[in-house]
Amino acid sequence: MTGLRGLYRENFMDYATYVIKERAIPDAADGLKPVQRRILWAMLEMDDGRFNKVANVIGHCMRYHPHGDQSIGAALVALANRGYFIEGQGNFGNIFTGDEASASRYIECRLTQLARDTLFNPAITEFVPSYDGRNREPVLFPAKIPVLLLLGADGIAVGMSTRILPHNFNEVIQAQMACIRGEPFHLLPDFPQGGAIDVSAYEDGNGRIRNRARIEPRGGKKLVISEIPYGTTTETLMASIENATRKGRLKITSIDDYTTENVEIEVTPARGVSAEETLRQLYAHTECEITHTSNMLVIQDGVPLETTVSGLIRYCSDRLLHVLRLELQLEISNLGDSLHWMTLEQIFIENRLYKLIEECPTLEEVRDAVGQGLLPFLTDYPREVTADDIERLLALKIRRISRFDIEAHRKEMDDIKGRMRLAKKRLGSIRDYATEVLAEILKKYGKLFPRKTAVEGFSGIQRREIAIANLRVGYDKETGFVGTAVKGGVSWHASEYDRILYFLEDGTYRVMPVQEKFLVDGKVLWCGPADKDMPFTCVYRDGTDKIPYVKRFSIGGFILEREYRFVPEGSEVLVFTPLTGFVLEYWFERKKRMKTRKGQTASADIPEKGVKARGVRLCGSHTIASIKLLETILEEKPEQKPEPEPEPETLSEPEPVKPPMSLEEIEEKAEELNKRLRSIVEKYDMPDLFEDQGEPGK
Repeated sequence: MTGLRGLYRENFMDYATYVIKERAIPDAADGLKPVQRRILWAMLEMDDGRFNKVANVIGHCMRYHPHGDQSIGAALVALANRGYFIEGQGNFGNIFTGDEASASRYIECRLTQLARDTLFNPAITEFVPSYDGRNREPVLFPAKIPVLLLLGADGIAVGMSTRILPHNFNEVIQAQMACIRGEPFHLLPDFPQGGAIDVSAYEDGNGRIRNRARIEPRGGKKLVISEIPYGTTTETLMASIENATRKGRLKITSIDDYTTENVEIEVTPARGVSAEETLRQLYAHTECEITHTSNMLVIQDGVPLETTVSGLIRYCSDRLLHVLRLELQLEISNLGDSLHWMTLEQIFIENRLYKLIEECPTLEEVRDAVGQGLLPFLTDYPREVTADDIERLLALKIRRISRFDIEAHRKEMDDIKGRMRLAKKRLGSIRDYATEVLAEILKKYGKLFPRKTAVEGFSGIQRREIAIANLRVGYDKETGFVGTAVKGGVSWHASEYDRILYFLEDGTYRVMPVQEKFLVDGKVLWCGPADKDMPFTCVYRDGTDKIPYVKRFSIGGFILEREYRFVPEGSEVLVFTPLTGFVLEYWFERKKRMKTRKGQTASADIPEKGVKARGVRLCGSHTIASIKLLETILEEKPEQKPEPEPEPETLSEPEPVKPPMSLEEIEEKAEELNKRLRSIVEKYDMPDLFEDQGEPGK
């Protein structure tokens, strides 16, 4: 018993260290576990640009990996399904259904160009002997990108475990560029199965996220699952739905799996149960919503370390600067060696130093003659001529000497000097150079890896609240192209989670995802960022009765890339605007006995309706001849204060107020008026003027 305890004491730490560093926990420097690193190294040794049988790759990798072919095959298939560094040909299984890959003798693989560009450089790679001492394997790859955040990782070791969620390629590279420039950045997971996530508790990689399946109604009654949570398959998802149904937590009549290349699971709720109620039950009681707990434990500088997403980005950014320095220093050294040799070669041939060796009887005298012949031409030369240099000069062939082109030689030397100056300049501004390298990688490969998982707030947090509007979307009215690659015209800032909305003259509109470039087919009335609550005003003439209608609406909910109508088919759109505070002025067609020829309607008088509503008549029974936006009130004018009245230069006394007339004066005035009126009546012979009214004075 004592001997067994002693054996445990002596060997347990060695075993635990081996499991932690050599099996379960990835290294932060290149983001790989040893088996993954050995697979990629074996594939690089076999790489000739063509596909190799996976069985051959496994056999070659067993020279470095001592744990059998099954672990190598499983790791290779997993790497190939991630799509970054291994390109597969054949059946590598299905991450949606959980189907396994075909036997290794039937499928083929090769390295991707991304792997060749970002992972390998044997000249600056440290090597150690393999487990049997017959070969050598790399300790770490000089990776230029944060591989660990792209692939993700799961591992259980002795007393510790790690779980790192995968992230989006474009966002990781952008975050690395921002880190090098000293700018803030924010990263969120992205899963190959798609779905939606709530990241309110992600805590920079050491918290939790909620991951939901993408479920959409079909036909008003059925529900279709088109994307599934990370870590699940259609088989496990359907099993969880059936289990919830058996336990009475979910009421459905059928569940059908139509998955091929894309996930499609159709769920039919039971009679009397609404689709909305079934949707809530699916999220509550099945794998349609799961929680991932992230714990970022890595091997960093040879020891286990708990880190964060931002900490890993900073570490990988510093390592990128170190790798680029080594590469530039190596390039400068190699160019210097080439320039040194070309200088000696030029002196040797141009000055015909080879004639000095014609009468030398021994090899030693030949070497001395060449060395002494070079000295006059190397008075201020910074490098020393070695015996290897002389041996290389003596090995020059007669054909090389006879066909030596001094002008071409000097031009090649100038080119090498230019490359050396560029490398030294890059070495002096290494951060700018690193940003250029990452920008080139992003430009070359970014379009291959779009975001698949939508970031949503299941608890009231919207995607736009956490998204960085780091893209500029442009719309060119002349060409009709819209996208992030379109320059000029109308433009606005957007994030990768925003949508593009455009209305066409034929009465339709679409909502599109933000993408590099696409063509809008038709005359565009308005194009901009999609906001389901943004109001629009439209005046259109009905295609049947030619009656003008006006409507104010917002688009509400939508499905991407689906065509919707905002006016009846065949209608003519007269006015379309997203503005508020305007006045419509319209003229009627002339008709007989028409008293009013024009009218006005303020935007405040137009009721807001749904997008499918017909609207209200603009001018009753009249027919509009023309219409225009008369006025656009962008902001209220400030209230103008009245100017103060100027003070009079001189003050004059006020005029005296006349006192009111007395009753006697009034009677005298009335009597006078009566006399004058009576004389007028007698003069013009109008005796009956007072018959019914009496005398004027009374």
